Amino acid sequence: MPSIFSYQSAEVDWCEGNFEHSTVIAEYYNTVNGTPLFSLLLFIPLNFLVLEGADRLRVSNCSFMMPLVAGIFSMYFHMTLSYVGQLLDELSILWTLIVAYSFWYPKIYFPRCIKTRKHFYWFTGGTTVISTLMSFIKPALNAYALNCIAFHLLYLMCRELKKCNDKRVHRMAATMIVWWVLAISSWISDRWFCELWQAINFPYFHSFWHVLIAMSLFYCFPLVMYFDVNYEMPSFKPKLGYWPSDSWPIVVPYVVLEEPHKKC
Repeated sequence: MPSIFSYQSAEVDWCEGNFEHSTVIAEYYNTVNGTPLFSLLLFIPLNFLVLEGADRLRVSNCSFMMPLVAGIFSMYFHMTLSYVGQLLDELSILWTLIVAYSFWYPKIYFPRCIKTRKHFYWFTGGTTVISTLMSFIKPALNAYALNCIAFHLLYLMCRELKKCNDKRVHRMAATMIVWWVLAISSWISDRWFCELWQAINFPYFHSFWHVLIAMSLFYCFPLVMYFDVNYEMPSFKPKLGYWPSDSWPIVVPYVVLEEPHKKC
């Protein structure tokens, strides 16, 4: 029986041909395109720079580190296609989501039995342990389960958008959803229609997924922060901005607190 660290010991093998461009890297383009998560990590701090007048900012350093960890494990998995690499790739995404939920999930959506953020930490911690153990049962299903979490996030986003009339917020949410739809379409195409893409010699849709989902998260972060400020910093009014300018085709979104809060 091959070692769980051995090359190609994973239950999942994506559409891209193995070892076609390197004798060391199994899926060359999927490995290289794991780097958008690193780029995302570098841009995230810009979302936190322009917070004028805020006396506190509830952001854990863990929030900055998790995309980096996910990016490293993604590259390791696609480089080796090992069983351990697959689990590390999927679990790092799960843990990133749990960290995000722990810090940013609005209190008004807490289950009735949970009264404080500290209690919610215990709840998410227990969920992490259970979900991690369950991921070993059938690893091939993990990716589908992780993608389903996005539907809950979209549901929460829709509920928040109904309370808000700010056109910038709606525009950024629409941009995020477009990137996500493109990303999930690429993921499904690679997973379900691999024979077609191999027949036309273009089996690279999973590498597109890496780039597109990073772009979706790039717009998701400031939106989450915007809504978090509304709940956790009621004395300030959040505003979405774009660096260097709204008119640029490629921009860095951020949140600024510039005047007393008025309900959106």
